[in-house]
Amino acid sequence: MINGSDISWIMVATALVMFMTPGLGFFYGGLVRRKNILSTIIQCIVIFAIVSIVWALWGYTLVFGPSIGGFIGSLANFGLNGVGAAANPNYGPTIPELLQFAFQLKFAAITPALIIGAFVERMRFKSLLIFIIAWSTLIYSPVAHWVWNVNGWLHLLGTLDFAGGIVIHAAAGLSALAAALVIGRRQDVENHEEMKPGNIPYVILGASILWFGWFGFNAGSALAADTVAVYALVNTNLAAAAAAVSWMAVDWMGKGRPSVVGLAVGAVCGLAAVTPASGYVAPWAAILIGMTAGVVSNLVSNWRASRLKVDDTLDVFACHGVGGIIGSLATGLFATVAVNAAGSNGLLYGNTNLFFAQFVGVIVVGAYSFVGTYVILKVINIFSPLRVTPDEERKGLDLVEHGEEAYSQQD
Repeated sequence: MINGSDISWIMVATALVMFMTPGLGFFYGGLVRRKNILSTIIQCIVIFAIVSIVWALWGYTLVFGPSIGGFIGSLANFGLNGVGAAANPNYGPTIPELLQFAFQLKFAAITPALIIGAFVERMRFKSLLIFIIAWSTLIYSPVAHWVWNVNGWLHLLGTLDFAGGIVIHAAAGLSALAAALVIGRRQDVENHEEMKPGNIPYVILGASILWFGWFGFNAGSALAADTVAVYALVNTNLAAAAAAVSWMAVDWMGKGRPSVVGLAVGAVCGLAAVTPASGYVAPWAAILIGMTAGVVSNLVSNWRASRLKVDDTLDVFACHGVGGIIGSLATGLFATVAVNAAGSNGLLYGNTNLFFAQFVGVIVVGAYSFVGTYVILKVINIFSPLRVTPDEERKGLDLVEHGEEAYSQQD
């Protein structure tokens, strides 16, 4: 049953998703201040390296191994035992399981990297590394198992998540909110100083790479070169475009001018929102999902900045959390078997069960991710302080943590 065309496409998609991690690094790096650009980019890269090892040793088997009661996988595939050139009929029946492992590795790696946007510029590098290992094992692995393992309890309930709106974006968004609460606000935010992005061209570059790589992220999740992959690819582009325009329109009406950074952030919000729905909905629904995400995420971001004292530095919750929730619930509304026969019809087509399953998935995963992340960080802080000192924060993490600077003095 191995299909050469499917192998070729998923290998390309795997590379595209990997490229998203440095893209995220530039996107986040451009949004922080100049003294923290290097530390932000390297955090994304080192997370990819660490999670690659974790995923190979125990992450993959905890997610896709034989299920224990629908809650976690066994260690049957520890260290990739039994994972090789043969296909797994449950996950990509026309590609080697080793390729399924490689593709899913990129998802496991970029998810915790999303979270760092909530606490960049103030978390110790050592504590970050401990957190990434713990979060990948205790939060991501169970959640992904519930939704994506064929015997996971949310999967059996009927929850659909084509490429990670619940598993990745909702989980990362709620985890980011918890992290921002535990680690606290930056010194300069407390002093009401203006916080401007250090390199806006990096923001545009990063967002463009993310948009490009997201074609592999979503269309690759079909695990085959088929019509579902085509729908996912088209829907991905339309939602990103719609969200970019709708975010820009909100900025233009509210602030009197369109924001360059806002346009880029809006596109990423649309990409996050369409992720769970991309392989289940028609293109018109993808446009609606993107437009909604651009408007709502913009409003949530502004509300958080003006009303709350939570310093979610790069608005991970407003972008990925809100986007993932919108897209996951929209899947329950707009999904149709006319696009994907392996899915379900949504509420618009007379099926109330899917919307209920999507709602349960969002609530359970969101709550588990928030509480679990809060507890993990509190425990880590006992033996490895999370924050740098005020003086170190003032100097910047590039110099303090890595002894290097992105810009020389003459710059």
